Amino acid sequence: MENFFELNFWEMMLRTTISFVVLLLLARLLGKKQLSQLTFFHYITGITIGSTAADIASQKETPFIDGLISLIWWTILTMIATKITLNSTKMRDILDGSSTVIIKNGEISVQALKTSKLHMDDLLMMLREQSVFSIQDVHYAILETNGQLSILKKPAEQSATKTDVKADVSIPPHIPIEVIADGHIVWNTMEELNLTEDLLMKKLKKKNIENIEDVFYAQLQPNGSLYICTREENKATQNDKSE
Repeated sequence: MENFFELNFWEMMLRTTISFVVLLLLARLLGKKQLSQLTFFHYITGITIGSTAADIASQKETPFIDGLISLIWWTILTMIATKITLNSTKMRDILDGSSTVIIKNGEISVQALKTSKLHMDDLLMMLREQSVFSIQDVHYAILETNGQLSILKKPAEQSATKTDVKADVSIPPHIPIEVIADGHIVWNTMEELNLTEDLLMKKLKKKNIENIEDVFYAQLQPNGSLYICTREENKATQNDKSE
């Protein structure tokens, strides 16, 4: 009985390890679109591949080689289908479906709701998720193939842009980027920004910080200011822009 238990334990450990490695490799082959489950087709495919891998790893009754072949072949079929959809609009419509206009020119399409199998409660919930609480504020609403609702508000309800208010629209030199992480300087970003250690220390000393080790996290902002989170009481500060 003890030998049987040990044999079963190591067999399941081996099956799980191999299944994990194979699943990881197959996921990388399928690409980011598969992992992000952008469409219903890819969502179902992801669930099936995960379920197959789980059966291989946990079900001793499932022949290991047969399960592995099934997993690999399912992945190959998914890759073939994805390749076809990239080159064929018709196949893309069949596998991924097509977007549906739910609201057009401010009017709800009852037929589109029925076709999409949505009721008004669903539509209202999806609008609220987009911070829209009144249907009359919507000019267009499109149900995408991934189940998300894209909304174009009426011009009067759209947020003003910087161009509208004639604000500064110059492109920032860089995105907010970390320069200190867990008390250590992030040298690759320092080199990218042409920022020296002396200049960084000057910014820190303006906030009475003498040692880099006292900083838990620091992020350089596009305007030259430095966001600082110290270890002491996990305190966050904002350094003024240096000249």
